[in-house]
Amino acid sequence: MSIEDFLESNNHRLNQQLRFTAEIDKMTAVLRRTLLIDKSRRENDAEHSWHIAMMALLFSEYASEPLDIGKAVQMCVVHDLVEIEADDTFAYDVQGNLGKAQREREAADKLFSKLPEDQGKLIRNLWEEFDAMETPEAKYAACMDRLQPFLHNTLTDGHTWGNGRVSRSAVEKRMAVVRDFMPEVYQWIQANIEQAVEKGWLAPQ
Repeated sequence: MSIEDFLESNNHRLNQQLRFTAEIDKMTAVLRRTLLIDKSRRENDAEHSWHIAMMALLFSEYASEPLDIGKAVQMCVVHDLVEIEADDTFAYDVQGNLGKAQREREAADKLFSKLPEDQGKLIRNLWEEFDAMETPEAKYAACMDRLQPFLHNTLTDGHTWGNGRVSRSAVEKRMAVVRDFMPEVYQWIQANIEQAVEKGWLAPQ
């Protein structure tokens, strides 16, 4: 059985929604560089999205601005949907990130057009707001998106950092949104960066 075996209803909108629901199951096949904390395998996009959505429910007390947690959770859930078409780009891959924006815009055009127009627009707007990282909700969701793999690295001997030959300065640059929006959390990040350099998980410069 596959999507080709989908039994149509008499409701076109419902058919679009059901087909889209089946389509986004493909997130489970998009592998990220991050290891699961038990080190058994790499996590997939669906696991990452669930994890940061759950985190968004936990850490809002450390945000420097009031925010709509529900909207931030929605951003966490949809932020990587385009990777079904565009695939995951390693955050510290300078060359790979050069064409990322264009790849993801094209992926968004293709993927979100599968939904009823109003829902496609809603989800695309959430995705674009997350990407722009200008609103409190987007900044907070971005913090979760960065904090989760950082935590995993601290508990997997810096696996992703080491494999990618990542430097301290690159991590500090990526975690800047946490520094600015969640300064108390960033104190913990700083301590872990120091440890990672001491242990050789991160290059010192």
